[in-house]
Amino acid sequence: MVGYLVLENGEIFEGERIGFNADTACEVVFNTGMAGYIETFTDPSYAGQGIVMTYPLIGNYGIIPEDTESDKIWAKAVFIHELAEFESNFRTKENLEKFLRDYKIPGLTNINTRKLTKILRDAGTMKGYVTSNINDIDDIMQKIKEYEVGKVVDQVTSKDIKVYGKGKSKRVALMDYGFKHNIVNSLLKRDVEVTVFPADTPAEKVIAMKPDGIMLSNGPGDPETCEFQIKNVKKLYDTNIPILGICLGHQLMGIATGAKTAKLKYGHRGPNHPVKDLKEDRVHITSQNHGYYILEESINKNIAEVSHINLNDGTVEGLRYKNKKIFTVQFHPEACPGPEDTAYIFDEFISLM
Repeated sequence: MVGYLVLENGEIFEGERIGFNADTACEVVFNTGMAGYIETFTDPSYAGQGIVMTYPLIGNYGIIPEDTESDKIWAKAVFIHELAEFESNFRTKENLEKFLRDYKIPGLTNINTRKLTKILRDAGTMKGYVTSNINDIDDIMQKIKEYEVGKVVDQVTSKDIKVYGKGKSKRVALMDYGFKHNIVNSLLKRDVEVTVFPADTPAEKVIAMKPDGIMLSNGPGDPETCEFQIKNVKKLYDTNIPILGICLGHQLMGIATGAKTAKLKYGHRGPNHPVKDLKEDRVHITSQNHGYYILEESINKNIAEVSHINLNDGTVEGLRYKNKKIFTVQFHPEACPGPEDTAYIFDEFISLM
């Protein structure tokens, strides 16, 4: 079946529909990963977004349930150049198209993802609409105009408190703004017991647990819309408990201590972003997925100092907080998908405890 992606600038891409046959609006972003589509599509940080995969062939190793980063697909749509005709991997359980259908996610294949990515790089991230019918273009453009990603943290967070592992060394409270499974796995490997708290859990309840450390997870959307979470994080900051923030958690801690955030032109999404650790004077290749960043000029130098910078655009990638056992990073040290260069971040967090 023929399908279309209509962008808010009026550009129309024609392709072939895959996955679930439904129309949807989304924020269109691109991911530069050559592999890791399973982890990417199930990353809660993509809630509200349609993902353009820049690597041309997707689906060649099928779907491996053990590699998912959450319990479902959070992306609203998927756009690829070529869907593999068959999957080949000894761990495969099903193909990509069935996976999309199972979770009612629409997609398009046989579209010009190179051209689409260039448009997003030049014009910036924009909204779009997936449909099979473009006869009423005025109605489609109105739906695009009205679409907002919104407060998606409320959608992706856990509904109940969950405990993972029986670590003998430390107990960590993980604030779930849309955490990826491998964050928990990375802590379990270090003999840590992890208690996951929903995003709307009052800080007082977390503090009452008397954890050895607190993690602020990754998550989707504009950090400025997370008013409750920002107030909560400020209360956590005021304790003496060691804290590590990742991605959205990094941004929330920054805002809670007076910094400002801004939206990147087209975001950082993919497992190939160079970041310099200023303390080590060393460059690491990192996995990233975010559309917002902390403005360096807004950081109170009496409260925090920049620890990492992005070598592509110079943006802040990490902060260390003065007179506190707190540090945060914009990239993903759990790196699924991606390189394991920055797994040492978890070891630093353990040592702080």
